[in-house]
Amino acid sequence: MKIAGQLVDIHKRDIYPAVITVENGKIAGIQKTVSEEMVYLIPGLIDSHIHIESSMVTPGAFAMAAVTHGTTSVVSDPHEIANVLGSAGVEYMIRDSRKVPLKFWFGAPSCVPATKFETSGAALDSEEIRILLTLPEIHYLSEMMNFPGVIYEDAEVIRKIGIARKLGKPIDGHAPGLTGEMLKKYVNAGISTDHECSALDEAKEKILLGMKILIREGSAAKNLNALKELFNTNPCDIMLCSDDLHPEMLLTRHINKLIALLISEGFDLFNVIRSATINPVQHYNLNGGLISVGENADFIISDSLKEMNILETWIDGEKVFSKNKILFDYKPGRGINNFNCQEIKLMDIQVSNIGKKIRVIEAFEGELLTKEITWDAGNQSFIDSDIDNDILKIVVKDRYKDGAPVVGFIKGFGLKKGAFASSIAHDSHNIISIGASDCDIVSSINEIVKLKGGLSVVTGEKKSSLQLNIAGIMTTRSCKDVASDYEKLNLLVRSLGCLMTAPFMTLSFMALLVIPDLKIGDKGLFDVKKFELVSLFKE
Repeated sequence: MKIAGQLVDIHKRDIYPAVITVENGKIAGIQKTVSEEMVYLIPGLIDSHIHIESSMVTPGAFAMAAVTHGTTSVVSDPHEIANVLGSAGVEYMIRDSRKVPLKFWFGAPSCVPATKFETSGAALDSEEIRILLTLPEIHYLSEMMNFPGVIYEDAEVIRKIGIARKLGKPIDGHAPGLTGEMLKKYVNAGISTDHECSALDEAKEKILLGMKILIREGSAAKNLNALKELFNTNPCDIMLCSDDLHPEMLLTRHINKLIALLISEGFDLFNVIRSATINPVQHYNLNGGLISVGENADFIISDSLKEMNILETWIDGEKVFSKNKILFDYKPGRGINNFNCQEIKLMDIQVSNIGKKIRVIEAFEGELLTKEITWDAGNQSFIDSDIDNDILKIVVKDRYKDGAPVVGFIKGFGLKKGAFASSIAHDSHNIISIGASDCDIVSSINEIVKLKGGLSVVTGEKKSSLQLNIAGIMTTRSCKDVASDYEKLNLLVRSLGCLMTAPFMTLSFMALLVIPDLKIGDKGLFDVKKFELVSLFKE
């Protein structure tokens, strides 16, 4: 089979008319021609770090959306489902991924649970990590979020790193704001990447120490604008990634539109495209993302480098997307779950006023970072949400057993009535809810319990929800259907006065105990900088 067009040759840093010959899934030949065919032949695009679970769909359903954007491979960290189901969750992702042509390069989740200060559904010790890393589908040790464990040489953390190094598997990092001598120790342990950089100086310091920087532009965290100068200064040391990509965004773009944006802004197109092709292939030792004789025939055809609209996507010499049609079938299997709690009562979330000021989480639009502020609740016997001052009650309920809910307070959401809840609460995925009234909070949580996972919005007797039947974080439905329902729920929450553009996404990160400053888990309020649980009431 022969395919003609303008070949974007990343190796030679040239664009020229060529014909690619494909035989038995490989590129058998590349011949320069005088063709005036004005479409571009580009290596298949690779997302260098993504949690498929954040799209709320299965790997197969993710693939059906991703190939329409020219994605041929993803470096995928199944950390989220592992926190719910352990190795069984990772194995589920692998099994489902085999049903579709998109290439999934999975990692072994290094931090399950992410911390000891929350309840997760499973734990992966060093022996289980060893078993996972020997599987052919597991290509690296996933992000080492426990950077204090690396720096202070926690025995189990060091064992996991040692296993990966012995097997020759790369080790992904997660070290927001880490600098100086502690960063050096973290890198010297064998950590090779970081996707948490939010400032150029931070990224350059890490590059100087030998790390590769994964520039993240997803649904939650967006760092491309802050780091894009690296395409001029360090093009061989960077990769593009999404980290978290929610379903409504996955429908409209993936790595292709990041490339288009950078090229349209004047960045060198070869440097830009190599960040989603050659660089991840070389770092993770992948067999895709190159157009060279003898390599797997993973490539895409686009009508414009500045638009990156995808006309065709090819994986292993098979056309998988063409003329706006997906050319493969996918049928999801049965879902798996781990959900063992019962409904709660109104009295479970009442907070007695002991006359002291309280800690309040302050959240911000588009940010994972929070701050701690102090609030005087006045003389009321029980502390309720203060709608006028935007101090709302936030509740986390352990989904894995019937522990008592943990109650805190949060500012920044602006909700005027009702409540909304989710069983997507990074990283352990317990139930989390924010509301203007206790009754609606309880009802929103109980709706999630009935569904055994999902999203809910409640105002009085009116309830709207989306069930997530796989681990309480994904569904077997299509990306298009999930995106539609998800957007309807987001709009509904915003209609209740919420100030957040993506309320459910922001809510999910309020339980992420590894991102500063103040967060909340099922065991209590957590001061991330001190890395310890703290009381609701200030001393």
